[in-house]
Amino acid sequence: MLASVVQSFLHSIVYPHIMSVMENISTQSRINNLMRWFIPAAALIAFAAWFYITPPGLLGKADAIGYAICHRIDERSFHIGDRQLPLCARCTGEFYAAGISLLFFAIVSPKKSGMPGWKLGIPLLLFFLAFGIDGSNSYLYLLKQTTGGAFDNIPNLYTPNNTLRLLTGSGMGIALASIVYPAFNQTAWREPNPQRALDWKKLGILIGIILLFDLLILTENPAILYTIALLSVLSVLTLLVIVFSMSWVLMMRQDNAFDSLRQMWMPFIAGTTLAFLMITVIDLLRFRLTGTWGSFPLG
Repeated sequence: MLASVVQSFLHSIVYPHIMSVMENISTQSRINNLMRWFIPAAALIAFAAWFYITPPGLLGKADAIGYAICHRIDERSFHIGDRQLPLCARCTGEFYAAGISLLFFAIVSPKKSGMPGWKLGIPLLLFFLAFGIDGSNSYLYLLKQTTGGAFDNIPNLYTPNNTLRLLTGSGMGIALASIVYPAFNQTAWREPNPQRALDWKKLGILIGIILLFDLLILTENPAILYTIALLSVLSVLTLLVIVFSMSWVLMMRQDNAFDSLRQMWMPFIAGTTLAFLMITVIDLLRFRLTGTWGSFPLG
C-alpha cells in the first residue's frame, strides 16, 4: 500500500516537475546558443550600417559619434586649424575626463563597488552644480544671440567661454565615472570588492591628472587636440557600451554572475550593438532634420 502511494506521488508530482525543469534547461540552452550567433551578427550589421551612412575618414567617423550626443556648435568647440573637434568644449571635457577616470579606477580600484558616500559626494555634487550653472548661463547667452532680443532683460552671470566649458565639463566627467564605475562592479562581479572605489587621496590625484590634461588642451596644440578628439569619442563609446552592457546583464538576469571581463564578452557585444543602434538612429534623425553633419542651424 505504502509503495503504491509513493509510486503514485512520484508519477504525479516529482517526475513531471523533473521533466519540466529539464525542458526549461534545454530551452534556455537553445536560447543561449542562438544568442551566441545572433548578437555578434547584430553587432556587425549595426556597425556596418553606421559606418556606411557616416562621413569618411577617422575624424569623420568621430564627428558622427559626437553628432549623436552633442550640439557641435562651431564657436563652442576647439579647432585643429579650421576643423572643429567632434565634441564641443564642454562635452570634450566631460567625456575625455570620464574615460581617463574609468581607466584610473580600473588600475587603482579593481572590482571595488562602494559608492563615494555623502562626504566624497560633496565635491562631486559641486562638480555637477558647476556643470549645470555654467551650462545654463551659456545657454542663456546663446538664446540672446539667436532670438532677436527676447531674453535681453535677463542678465548673464558672466560671459561664457570655452575654458570654463572645458573645466566644468571635466569635473562632470569625474563625477560621472565615480558613479558608473562602482555601479558596473556591483552589477557584474560574482564577488565584488565592497570597498569604495574613490577616496580623498584618489580624488586629489585624479583632479590633478585632469587639470594637467585641461592645461594641455588649452594650449590648442594640434597634436594634443587630435589625441583628445579621439580619446573623447572613444570615451563616449565606452560609457555607452558599459551602460548598455549593464542593462543587458540585468535584463538577462545575469547580474553578479561573472568573474572576469573575458567572461562578459556577450554582454559587451550586446552593449556595443545597442550603442551603435542608438547612435545610428540619432544620426539619421538629426541629419534628416538639419541636412548637415555640422551643428544645429542657429538663428
